[in-house]
Order: sequence, then C-alpha cells, then structure tokens
Amino acid sequence: MKFAIITHVPHIQEQKQYYAYAPYVREMNIWTKYVEDVILVAPLRDDNPSPIDIAYTHPEIDFRKVPEFNFLTVKSALKTLFLLPKISWVIFSAMKKADHIHLRCPGNMGLLACMLQILFPSKTKTAKYAGNWDWKSKQPMSYRLQKWILSNTFLTKNMQVLVYGEWENSTKNIKPFFTASYFEKDKSEVKTRELKDKISFLFVGTLSNGKQPLYAIQLIEQLHQKGHSVQLTLYGEGSEREMLEHYISEKELENFVFLKGNQNQETIKKAYIENHFVVLPSLSEGWPKVVAEGMFWGCLPIATEVSCVPNMLENGYRGLLLKMNLPADIKQIEELLTNNDLYQDKVKKAIGWSREYTLDKFESEIKQLLKS
Repeated sequence: MKFAIITHVPHIQEQKQYYAYAPYVREMNIWTKYVEDVILVAPLRDDNPSPIDIAYTHPEIDFRKVPEFNFLTVKSALKTLFLLPKISWVIFSAMKKADHIHLRCPGNMGLLACMLQILFPSKTKTAKYAGNWDWKSKQPMSYRLQKWILSNTFLTKNMQVLVYGEWENSTKNIKPFFTASYFEKDKSEVKTRELKDKISFLFVGTLSNGKQPLYAIQLIEQLHQKGHSVQLTLYGEGSEREMLEHYISEKELENFVFLKGNQNQETIKKAYIENHFVVLPSLSEGWPKVVAEGMFWGCLPIATEVSCVPNMLENGYRGLLLKMNLPADIKQIEELLTNNDLYQDKVKKAIGWSREYTLDKFESEIKQLLKS
C-alpha cells in the first residue's frame, strides 16, 4: 500500500532521516508500520532536531517538500497566492499516486488537502482532525471550512474522519477517536502523593497565548499569597517566554515558579510521576495529551472546559475544570487542597480512566482503519 500523508507539521532532515514534533511522529510511526511505501507532503525547515523532535521509523519515505504558507498579512497572503498552484500540484500528485490518503487537520495544508481530496472520490481516505470539533466554539473560518468539507458526505467520499469526543448530529463518516502515549507494559504502580508539605504543579506545553501559561503562574502566585506551600514548574518554549520571565522576576516568584524549557518524554514522564497537579488553562484543545498523560501517572489535571476535556474529566469527577476566573478557581483549588481524601479519590478515578487508552488499543484501531 502507498500511504500519502499531507500535513502542515514542519519537518527537519538530518542525514537520511526526517524529524518532527514527537507526539505527531510517534503516532505516524504506528500508521506507517502497516504500509509498504510512504509519501510525505510537508514543509521542510533548515534546522537541527530539538529535544521534542523524533524521527520516523519507516525505511521508505518519499518526502515531497512544500513551503509553509498563511494569510495572516497582506504580504503573506500575496505570497501564498503565488505559491498555491505549486503546492496544490504537489499534493494532487501525491494523492494520485497513493492507495490511501491521510490528511492531518486543522491547518492551512489541511484545508488545501480537504479541497483536493474531493477529486479522488473512489480512493480510501482518513483524516485526523486534531483540533476542537465543537461547532459552538469560536474558531477561525478556515477551521470551520475544513470541518464542513470533511463532514459533507456529498463532497467527501470514502473517508473516515477521526475527531476527539462524541458530538451530536455528526455525519456517518465522523468517528470518535482518541490518542495515547503509553503501552500496556508501561502500567507500573503509581506513587501516592499526599497533600502535605509542598504541593507541586506542572504546566506542559507551548508558552503561547493559546495555552495561557501566565494564568497558570497567577494561580500559583495567588495560592502562595494565601499561605499555601506551592510550586509550579513549566515545561515548554514559545513566544511568551520573555514575558513570563519578566513577570516572574517583577513579582519575585523565582523561589517557587520555574521555567525548564523543552524536555524529552522521559523527563516529562518523571515530572508527572512526582507532581500533584498538571495545569492546562488552554483556550482551545483537541485531545490534550498532557491531561491524559498526567492522569495516567496520577498527576491530577486542572484544565479549561474546552473540546472533550469535560468528558475526559467526567465534568470534574476526575479533575478540576477551570472557570477562568481567578477568585473562583482559587476557591475550588483550595477546597481540594484541604481534602486529601477527595484528592486521592479523583486521582484513582483519573488513573483508571486514562489507562484504558493505551498505544496497544490505539494501534489496534489504526490497523482496522487501514484495512477498511
């Protein structure tokens, strides 16, 4: 089988291997495990792999480079209009040669691929929509257009669309799905963490406005001011790093708020095992892996009520849902900090739920998708 992947994810070539963002590549290595040939259409950057990048394991990758593009400014829009014919031809050619077409959405490349796949109604296709499928949420028009095309069974034929969560009034080609980070063999005993002495919180993700790391810092700052012994460690890099450093310095939070930058999977896993809570005050999510990963290791999630997060946390029974109001959120966190039995009960429920979604189960589902 020739398997064509069309994605906006930037890649890096080092010798004869292709690297990209680890969670994405880890998943694609499972898909490509069951195909003979891979055609990969994606941007290629002239850079070195970072600690959060890993390589594809498939030995036969036909990489077809396309430039990154967007419509954010007049200049970039004009440049994009110039580039679109070439990018479209590269995507079309890959689709024409493939036996199975796989789209990664949402994204600019995903939007273009959504349109071009209409020209191949008889080919077997899958699309992974890794964003928020909630139609009621505020999203860019390009995201809504992708969702509309993918769910339109007149335009989109012979495709299964994988989305996070279960949504009412979905068309027959929309398939509730999940993602995973750990295997059955990883299910080692979870270390019990009592709510005493110093209470430790984690933030794992991009330091960007969308993930709102500042709100996580402000939560811990407020808890500290109210006399709680707390600390917050942030893992990740991004455009808000400098602003966060300034805020930490200005507010004199250096003794209990720490920026650790990008780290590999083992370091993050160790952090989940050792900390009490993982905080994700994100504005938008698909399936937030940091929430599921934290739950797997008994690191209780405190997250915003976006996408399928309420389902993941069973509306607060196995975590806390942020209201994005500091006084209200501080109050509900404090109520939990003073009730160790409730905390342990939520942790137990979180572990039990998350460990149902393993890479073994994920791989089994992928195999079925490729056979169908």
